[in-house]
Amino acid sequence: MKSAFKGEQAKAVLSRWHERFRGRLRVPTESRMVKTRLGDTHVLVGGPEGGPEVVVLHGALASSAHVLHELAPLMERFRLHAVDVVGQSVKSADVRPSVSNNAYGEWLRDVLDGLSLQRPHVVGVSWGGFVSIRLAACAPERIDRLVLLFPAGVVNGSHWEGLTKVALPMMLYRMSPTERRLKAFVRHLLTTTDDDWAPFLGDAVRACNMDMRVPALATPEELTRLTSPTLVLAGDGDVSFPGAKLLARARVLFPTLADQELIEDCRHCPPTTDAFRQWLAVRIGDFLRASRPVKG
Repeated sequence: MKSAFKGEQAKAVLSRWHERFRGRLRVPTESRMVKTRLGDTHVLVGGPEGGPEVVVLHGALASSAHVLHELAPLMERFRLHAVDVVGQSVKSADVRPSVSNNAYGEWLRDVLDGLSLQRPHVVGVSWGGFVSIRLAACAPERIDRLVLLFPAGVVNGSHWEGLTKVALPMMLYRMSPTERRLKAFVRHLLTTTDDDWAPFLGDAVRACNMDMRVPALATPEELTRLTSPTLVLAGDGDVSFPGAKLLARARVLFPTLADQELIEDCRHCPPTTDAFRQWLAVRIGDFLRASRPVKG
């Protein structure tokens, strides 16, 4: 399969964005490289040593620095290991595992081994949610508590809406990038557009050979061995993974679903504001620390 990136210049653009988001973090972070069956994988680590261990998986086109920036308040009390997902981040091996089997889950198990993490909490965002679900399918014993934010691999949205609201505007921007076309492209993805995320996405879709494969939807049978309490968050305005539909299937899919929430006035990418980041960190942190009974 061809490279995920359009040459060395494109990789350099994405590397600069990684460093820009990392530079905005207010706590020290450490870069680590671990060996896996799919090649070298980069991990960005931050938070207090000795704090509860949390593995974090970012969304498509993003990186460890992006997701740590949005979950930064969690690093006050948790030790976060943000993994650069192969095939999606320029910081890890340039390979694209299958999205129709457990290849991503087996890779993530290798990452946990490389980090000497036997049973951490796992937090997956969008594409990273799909990766987390694949780990839950092939190695559920490696997850303490599971948090899925707007995850792929649970439901799919309308093909027509996806085409007209996201895919077509993206293609038009890639062919002829203008500020107006960038706004049209991110309009149905970003809840807020007053920071670096819109220009980053504009650069990312031009730097990447887009992976248009649709991740396989998980089945209840694949997750029967999962014993980890699970939290699922969704957005009511998410075109890619419609929130109400996602939460309804989560109730069928996850045998230990402990909590879920539909976030109002929220697109696929939630608000990138300090207030929302703080709310999200509290929401996730409370769940990771709690011993809530699993709903029947």
